[in-house]
Amino acid sequence: MSLGLIVSGLDLIPVPAVIVVRETGTLRFPAFNRAYRLAGLGVVAERSPLLDALGDLIHDVLDRQEARAECDWTIGEAIDCRYYRVTIARSTLTKNEACVITLIDQTSQYNTERSLRREMTTDSLTGLPNREGFSDIVEAAEQPRQAVMVIDLARFGRVNACLGGLVGDELLITVARRLRGALRANDVLARIGGNEFAILLTIEEEDHEAHDLATRVMRTLSTPFRLTDFEISVDCSIGMAFTATDAPREELIRHAQFATKRAKGTGRIEAYQNQAFAIAREQFGMETALRRAIERGQLRLAYQPIRSLATGALCSFEALVRWTDEEGVHRMPDSFIPVAEESGLIVPLGRWAIDEAARTLAEWDRLIPGNMARIAVNLSAIQLQRDAIAPVLRNALDRSNLTGDRFTLELTESAIVSDPDRITGTMHALRALGATLAMDDFGTGYSNLAYLQKLPIDVLKIDRSFVTGMIADRDKIAIVRAILSLAQALGMQTTAEGIETQELAQTLAVLGCTYGQGYFYARPLEAPAALAMLAEATESAI
Repeated sequence: MSLGLIVSGLDLIPVPAVIVVRETGTLRFPAFNRAYRLAGLGVVAERSPLLDALGDLIHDVLDRQEARAECDWTIGEAIDCRYYRVTIARSTLTKNEACVITLIDQTSQYNTERSLRREMTTDSLTGLPNREGFSDIVEAAEQPRQAVMVIDLARFGRVNACLGGLVGDELLITVARRLRGALRANDVLARIGGNEFAILLTIEEEDHEAHDLATRVMRTLSTPFRLTDFEISVDCSIGMAFTATDAPREELIRHAQFATKRAKGTGRIEAYQNQAFAIAREQFGMETALRRAIERGQLRLAYQPIRSLATGALCSFEALVRWTDEEGVHRMPDSFIPVAEESGLIVPLGRWAIDEAARTLAEWDRLIPGNMARIAVNLSAIQLQRDAIAPVLRNALDRSNLTGDRFTLELTESAIVSDPDRITGTMHALRALGATLAMDDFGTGYSNLAYLQKLPIDVLKIDRSFVTGMIADRDKIAIVRAILSLAQALGMQTTAEGIETQELAQTLAVLGCTYGQGYFYARPLEAPAALAMLAEATESAI
């Protein structure tokens, strides 16, 4: 009677429902509702896919006399697959060998979620996996030896900006098509950024397979792309990272991107190396420490004297940044200046150096009446590009009550070449303040004579690589003679760096070099020692 009551209420249930009874160990369907019949889940127990799939679970529920059990059930092939949430419930109103099964069809919800997931993990332009989708593929891969290759397209930003987004999209689609043609059957291609593609490849025998594929990719992309009315060449940088037992798979993409960044600088195909990543992490740590040192005023300037080679008189000092970190480690400029340039800290660092040099020079003027020594400060190429140097110098001069002729600003040839128009304007603005302009490390860079003729340069600094060992090297003497003759023809003065012996100083003086600096005169001095040297030189001159 109780079972009959449940049977009479089955059609009131809006989802497929069936009563299952176990008799002598066999499951049968005494009743089911209309929704169950229309779902096509099998009305004959012996041929029902429901019992084929869930029979063991139903027996288990009946054996344990559990009140309720739930599970997910999938039926059908991939194309017309249906997804159900199945509930098996026993009632206290029925005998122990019976239960009611209800099925909630979740196919629409599942398909919607799968569609949304596909959209989230697929690049809409190329149809390739995007960064998130590629990450899932990399993490799910089970092959023991694989590599991730990242391809960065050069000039894409310029194409997009100058020719329009449609041409840029056309380029990306064409690149994706070419890359597909260069891959092997098991390789997976993805677009993981605006101008970045990535490949997951399986290493079948040797690691050189990845390098071979990278070479093939570069060759494939070297052919110009025909886009609408244009034919455009696109260079690329390629970096790769291999799976390792001690590194999680999710790090592969990041490691490959790190190698690609290095490839941009070297122009070669680069593979990720642990030590390179460790160096990068160390540089990030140095960046953090340097930022704090600038904020807390923990940097200082050292001063290397520059003397007249004709008279030996002390003329000026070159200000050099020195940094002792919180752990007492003396950081060399060669290590932290590149970090400052890459991180943008060179701007506040450069402003501090100019202001500190002006403050120190004003203090020396107060302590040494009649002091007319000058201070030279180096300017970084990045600093010249990102900061307004002339207003910075003017403000420093105003605060210290100095005139511009007390300052020499040194810049390299690479700084001029990086942005000639902007740098030229900056140089004229500095010259208008009365500052002397010196080209540092002359002869080691581009040595463009047109710049020397057009720009307001007062002093050429001869790099130490030409000066050191010059007396015993005819080629170096010839180079130094040429630089000195050029400077004389253009009405410029010269400063030789790296003078370490009296003989070298005398030789340069005979050749006509104006100034000299190096260990023969003094190593870079702390401010008190530089002040003492200046006081002694001033007293001797009186």
